[in-house]
Amino acid sequence: MINRLTLENGVRIMAEANTDVRSVSIGIWVKTGSRNEEKKENGISHLIEHMLFKGTKTRSAQEIAEAFDRIGGQVNAFTAKEYTCYYAKVLDEHAEFALDVLQDMFFHSEFEELELYREKNVVFEEIKMVEDTPDDIVHDLLSEASYGSSSLAYPILGDPHALESFTEKDLRDYMARFYTGDRVVVSVAGHFNEALLEALKETFAQVPPRSQQFDVPCSTFQPTVKYRQKESEQAHLCLGYPGLEIASDDMFALILLNNSLGGSMSSRLFQTIREERGLCYSVFSYHSAYEHAGMLTLYAGTQLSQLEELMTAIEAVTSSFAKQGMTQKELENGKEQLKGNLMLGLESTNSRMSRNGKNEMLLQEHRTLDELVKDINNVSIEQVNDLARRLLEEKPAVSLISSSETIPTNVFA
Repeated sequence: MINRLTLENGVRIMAEANTDVRSVSIGIWVKTGSRNEEKKENGISHLIEHMLFKGTKTRSAQEIAEAFDRIGGQVNAFTAKEYTCYYAKVLDEHAEFALDVLQDMFFHSEFEELELYREKNVVFEEIKMVEDTPDDIVHDLLSEASYGSSSLAYPILGDPHALESFTEKDLRDYMARFYTGDRVVVSVAGHFNEALLEALKETFAQVPPRSQQFDVPCSTFQPTVKYRQKESEQAHLCLGYPGLEIASDDMFALILLNNSLGGSMSSRLFQTIREERGLCYSVFSYHSAYEHAGMLTLYAGTQLSQLEELMTAIEAVTSSFAKQGMTQKELENGKEQLKGNLMLGLESTNSRMSRNGKNEMLLQEHRTLDELVKDINNVSIEQVNDLARRLLEEKPAVSLISSSETIPTNVFA
């Protein structure tokens, strides 16, 4: 059972107890990411995430790392386009200690000048590492092709020129705007006692209440083409179709559509393009859902000489799916796979903590597994096929990275 407790400052604490395990996962979710940034501050959410591990008034960066190593626990964080999460997973006997370290990082990080300088360099190297991986950056390029100048197109890692300019004041000002009670969800799952819940309530009562309202930045899908010339053994191609927002009633239908299209080894893209035609090693599709926006992405990589053939093959698969729809067998197999992934994915306390935190922050809704299984079973083949026609008959956005000095016009004609 999931329990919600809302503090006076707006912070929501989500607690799901399980006495059959010996671990506890604690996550601090903040509703801000690259989508909430202005152009001149692109990357500040991600840099703050890094800096919260670089030392507090009472612990150095090394002491924070050693604290979790010493108890056999895990601590980490990540930044997405719409949220940031700081989390730890430990044995139940160390739950209150883990909370003490997490809250110290969250409330008392120093942002010391030398550490900020060093961590900027770490992020610069992270950006360079991604730039050396064209099958990664082609997805960021697709965001630019799909969302233009809107903040949903901004890379999570940030713009190097903006990163260079950030000061301690910039970081603290940004946190003052977005690290407020209405935007913070604390999620705990696993074997814990009432004392931990009381500690959570006392600790996160310190979060300042909301100071002002921020609307979700508008992001309109626009099917344009983005090309980047880069030395690479393969041409890396992405197609982006308009998708669904995260709260859509058709989300399970879209998940089933994606699974059949390119989300598994038995999918049409994989079987047609890799197994039957041997054009790719890697070919897949996935859906990204945001507030008031979404995108269905197809990716494939092949040698430049096969790019036109690859594009033709992908168009044949998507056109066939849009016109003929999925088969009853694909629907039934997809439902069983989706239910299996859902249930197996919730066997760890970290997965449950993540599910509860994200659902509360983005949906303010928590359905039971039985309710979710019922919703999956109720998806009809007509619902999936109507959605396929609506999405896949749209003109896609396109991103391409290859070693060619010019855009292959035969591909984008």
